[in-house]
Amino acid sequence: IHHQSLNTTHHNSTVLRQNHVRASDSHVAVSPRRSSGFTAAHHNSATNGLKNSSVNRSSDRNVRITNNWRGSRFSGHQYSAFRNYHRHYHNRNWYRNNHIVIVFFGGGGYYWNSGYWYPAWGYNPGYSYGYDGPIYGYNNLSPDQVVVNVQSQLQRDGYYSGPIDGDLGPMTRQAIANFQTDRGLAVTSAVDQPTLSSLGLV
Repeated sequence: IHHQSLNTTHHNSTVLRQNHVRASDSHVAVSPRRSSGFTAAHHNSATNGLKNSSVNRSSDRNVRITNNWRGSRFSGHQYSAFRNYHRHYHNRNWYRNNHIVIVFFGGGGYYWNSGYWYPAWGYNPGYSYGYDGPIYGYNNLSPDQVVVNVQSQLQRDGYYSGPIDGDLGPMTRQAIANFQTDRGLAVTSAVDQPTLSSLGLV
């Protein structure tokens, strides 16, 4: 099967009508066999994070990475994408032939697979992702827009005082960890489904 990658655009509210994808300041590459639309958010930022990591809250509420995704707290299906994640490198043709939706922002691409956004290592040779792991997706939002929504809700809840920029950096991960600790969730410092549910986003 031949999979064609559509042209991408930086213009706001431009609709790639063939595949019902709206791109606004992010790049979107879509295979024609795609069946449902995804909205690419307008935040042009790279996400940052740590591979296969979790955090414990210290007395000063600073994030400390300690978890390797093993243990009873992470045994459920809701954490399987994180437990099973391994970095793989492929060229852009492989991604285009094997994944229906790929979005780009901040110089890197993310591909959609089974409810999660994953970093497309190797699509843009030389690009290094700050956050090396899956991001739970919902409502057809791009990964940076998911992070924006998490940051905004954490800010409203008093956990986050940094910029609302779609960057899953240390401040955002610390805020997520503190929220998870206070809510009795498995402390992942990642955008997982239980955390989004507790935040009222899904």
